[in-house]
Amino acid sequence: MKKSLFTLITILSLLTSCSQYTKLQKTSDVECRYEAVKEYFVSGKYGHASSLLEDLITIFKGHRNGEESLYMLAMCYYHSGDYETASQYFKTYYTTYQRGVYTEAARFHCGKSLFKNIPVPELDQSSIHLAIQELQLFMEYYPGSIYRDETQEMLLAMHDLLVEKDYLSAKLYYDLGSFDLMRNNYQACIVTAQNALKDYPYTKLREELSILILRAKYKMAYKSVEEKQVDRYRDTIDEYYAFKNEFPESKYIEEAEEYYRKALKIVNE
Repeated sequence: MKKSLFTLITILSLLTSCSQYTKLQKTSDVECRYEAVKEYFVSGKYGHASSLLEDLITIFKGHRNGEESLYMLAMCYYHSGDYETASQYFKTYYTTYQRGVYTEAARFHCGKSLFKNIPVPELDQSSIHLAIQELQLFMEYYPGSIYRDETQEMLLAMHDLLVEKDYLSAKLYYDLGSFDLMRNNYQACIVTAQNALKDYPYTKLREELSILILRAKYKMAYKSVEEKQVDRYRDTIDEYYAFKNEFPESKYIEEAEEYYRKALKIVNE
């Protein structure tokens, strides 16, 4: 009791001093530093807390405070916005303490850190796949978790980002169709968009992907050699019916009907 009181007095003295942080870094009293870390953490001074914890997690390895120190360090980086480092420490925690006090939270925040660190759709999306994998594993381990709804929202958001990237790629192929005559960019557009619809059938970009396929099929028919045109116009007509059946009130319906009329005229000649 006397020791705890002495430690508390020491911490308060250090925390109220103008050079509190410097003194804490230099003190050899590990317990004092640890208690100060918790004070910093609670008060939101994550930079100070993480700096002290970097040393303490090595000292506390195998110690009763080691588990909490590692988790707090990961949370410090998370709250500081350094999501890459946070995800690494969360993963270190849950692989070290597979049945730890904070294992469920660490797995969740590891995935959430990866989610928060993903780039815009135009850039490399390998980090999205890592985040999806991490959060899907979390759902497998903790299907009834309090984090379940938030996890599902993040997974849906990442699927939307992947679809958006596929849509941008398909649209780029379509835009290149008339400029690069060495490759069948319209076919590449169709395949990319169709794969996106197959992989993510409930995407909010379903209508945009569908009209893009119809556009590309019409353009490919229009620019085809004569012996292939009729078959490709028939394919355009089939695509039109599929589009109209799924999106009868589409904002693109007039555009779709224009492709249909032109294709039908060629087929009936």
